Amino acid sequence: MTETLLPIVQKINGYLSDYILVALLIAVGLWYSIKTRFVQVRHFKEGWNSVFGSLSLRGGKQESGMSSFQALATAIAAQVGTGNIVGASGAILTGGPGAIFWMWVIAFLGMATIYAEATLAQETRTVDKDGNVLGGPVYYITTAFKGGFGKFLAGFFAVAIILALGFFGCMVQSNSIGETFSNAFGVPTWIIGVVLVAICGFIFLGGVQRLASVTEKIVPIMAAVFLAGGLIVLIARIKYVPATFGMIFRYAFAPQAIIGGGFGAALKIALSQGAKRGLFSNEAGMGSTPHAHAQANVKNPHQQGVVAMIGVFIDTFVVLTLNALVIISTLYTEGGPLHGCGAAAAQDVLKKTNLAQTAFGVVFGESAGAMFVAVCLFFFAFSTILGWNLFGKINMAYLFGQKSTVVYTVIALVFIFLGTLTSSDLVWELSDMFNNLMVIPNAIALFALTGLVVKHVNGTPEANRWE
Repeated sequence: MTETLLPIVQKINGYLSDYILVALLIAVGLWYSIKTRFVQVRHFKEGWNSVFGSLSLRGGKQESGMSSFQALATAIAAQVGTGNIVGASGAILTGGPGAIFWMWVIAFLGMATIYAEATLAQETRTVDKDGNVLGGPVYYITTAFKGGFGKFLAGFFAVAIILALGFFGCMVQSNSIGETFSNAFGVPTWIIGVVLVAICGFIFLGGVQRLASVTEKIVPIMAAVFLAGGLIVLIARIKYVPATFGMIFRYAFAPQAIIGGGFGAALKIALSQGAKRGLFSNEAGMGSTPHAHAQANVKNPHQQGVVAMIGVFIDTFVVLTLNALVIISTLYTEGGPLHGCGAAAAQDVLKKTNLAQTAFGVVFGESAGAMFVAVCLFFFAFSTILGWNLFGKINMAYLFGQKSTVVYTVIALVFIFLGTLTSSDLVWELSDMFNNLMVIPNAIALFALTGLVVKHVNGTPEANRWE
């Protein structure tokens, strides 16, 4: 069955990611960049100060929802996962170092997109009789479009995100944990699966408050550890850093030099890899992180919008970029195993799943490099599982009511366990496909609600309804 489905799903993904996805991501990002007069530049300092001005790993217990930082931490937990290590590695292997440049472009535009998503999630959120905060794309989709069309788009989105993140996505994350830990420490993957399910189950059952308490602590620590390790590698390879940046820019605009074939075909591969893996990494425009930002207890929607932008910045311009610089400076520069290799040849030498481990191993030693990446990837992927489970749960409740979330949690835990046991290209492709499909209804609603977002960024009094 896998042999039959895989080429079909791959063909669908090829069309979605190469054409529809790239067009929508760029269009929405450009649209909101222009309409908000580049909110990602004008209000970057405001967002930065909001996040780091009074940083604390103890957000305190909220009566409902989360603190602004807890919401951001949950969003970053979802954003910073295998997309930053395995996904970025795959983009470099397939699209060459130039794919990282296009990831940067997508992320810059995505900062305006995620401002709109977070603002709208805050604007349209509701609180049920039990005090649960309900917010996300399904709520602003039905605000944008009344009647049957709105319900259809919202339902389509809800089903897509449950499958993309709650089930297949979490399976991808746990698979990465299982493979890297097994390679680094020799632990059987089924043991890793049991431990992971036990920890996740405990957190899931604790609800939003327990999840927020975990993410606000784990995200800053995991980011600091990875950044420290990456900086050590770059210091050790400092003489290769200029050449590394040179390759990123050179192969972005002359991709045929490393991918082969004609300029047009090579550019399409580099750009689509950057867009597809950029989406999987920072999730701007996909409609996932608005669920977290809807939970934030803030004075007005704009406040969380600027905070959300910092999440994309940290994910792509800090964590992902550092990983890319480590990989390129150790493997693609002079003396590296992929130096002078075309994209096709590079894929024969190394795989995306062990590219980062090999890169860190150049400086740390093979064994220590594998262990370092395994530990980092565990926390990255683990935190992503926590965030994605919450996003899927909110949409499950939207479709079938709060009682259905128990069934959803059990099924999600089964997928997490199965992910540690098997590696399947079909699972990766299915996750990508539903990720791509989520973008469509989300983007349509974002375009439709432009006026409401612009009111918030311009500080129109009637927009700040909570002050």
